[in-house]
Amino acid sequence: MDITSRPRRKALRLPDFDYSEARAYFVTICVKGRECLFGEIADGEMHLNKYGNIVADCWLNLPEHYANLELDSFVVMPNHIHGIITIVVGAGLKPAPTKPLAEIVRGLKTFSSQAINTLRGSQGRPVWQRNYYEHIIRNEKSLDRIREYIDTNPINWDLDRENPQAKGKDDFDLWLAAFPRPKVKIGKNTPGIPTGGGTPGRV
Repeated sequence: MDITSRPRRKALRLPDFDYSEARAYFVTICVKGRECLFGEIADGEMHLNKYGNIVADCWLNLPEHYANLELDSFVVMPNHIHGIITIVVGAGLKPAPTKPLAEIVRGLKTFSSQAINTLRGSQGRPVWQRNYYEHIIRNEKSLDRIREYIDTNPINWDLDRENPQAKGKDDFDLWLAAFPRPKVKIGKNTPGIPTGGGTPGRV
């Protein structure tokens, strides 16, 4: 199946929405050109190669760079990564600055791209698509549904919309599409946060 013939997920990022507030996000980041760069699926399991292991390590190391986040379920697939990031608002008289989701995703892309390109001797070569997809997780029921999707993603690779040889459709995308657009709320210090990955020249 031609991957260009399949509908894309509609990005829910809003330019005036405060993405630095405390909430959980389901994030999907794809490799440039949907290249299967991170390994392969065999018998329903993801087998990471050296590049896939770099991405997994960079994901797990994000809390070392951003004190305002907590990581939940994630999976590195052949040509993309799914994960859940929770933004945590600091407490106390002088809480640590809260970084918006776009900056965290940009950091993940930058750290992993630099390490991958150093390993393959191709400095400056794009690894990731410029944009990414995110969905605001509204309640525990949605959180459980998304965790299940992430955990079973390798088993359902044949139905994955990012699989260039997909043989069907997963109802998860229809489930996501049923959610209404989030209400816009402008943050005090972050009006008009640029959408993640939308800045020219970013990896």
